[in-house]
Amino acid sequence: MAKVLIITGDFVEDYENMVPFQALLAMGHDVDAVCPGKKTGELIATSIHDFEGDQTYSEKRGHNFALNACFDDINVSDYDGLYLPGGRAPEYLRLNAKVIEIIQHFSNSDKPIASICHGPQLLTAAGVIKGKKVSAYPACQPEIEMSGAEYVELPMDAAITDGQLVTAPAWPAHPAMLMQFVALL
Repeated sequence: MAKVLIITGDFVEDYENMVPFQALLAMGHDVDAVCPGKKTGELIATSIHDFEGDQTYSEKRGHNFALNACFDDINVSDYDGLYLPGGRAPEYLRLNAKVIEIIQHFSNSDKPIASICHGPQLLTAAGVIKGKKVSAYPACQPEIEMSGAEYVELPMDAAITDGQLVTAPAWPAHPAMLMQFVALL
């Protein structure tokens, strides 16, 4: 089984954080969820994004999520894959130089990376998607294209793999995204 790193943070999308975390554990993988500035056992706040017929998603407060590893203590070489959930966390996590270095390590080492919804904002900031086919929440299309990637519009329940990268537009794509990511692991 693989060892997977999840980089997460306050106001990550609840489902995009919890469902893959639990599903990968249930499959027998070793999963560490970390957040810059927080230690093992500390909590992050999550948010729930839903599609209720408005021009964009709605946002509600989600559950608290307990981190099971310390960001400052991880050794990226110990991990086989990286998962980057969406929500609002990627917009500020991409400003953290160590987060960017970690993403670049996985990309340069040709290790599997999965990212969903707004998670590809981290990939664009890390400069690792040029020439790739990438899906994300539709509002991320401009920055994906400015990063030199091809934005792929998919149904909300679909995912796409390009090399070692799996991306999807939102949490309804968990089954497709997780199936593709686990196949790479």
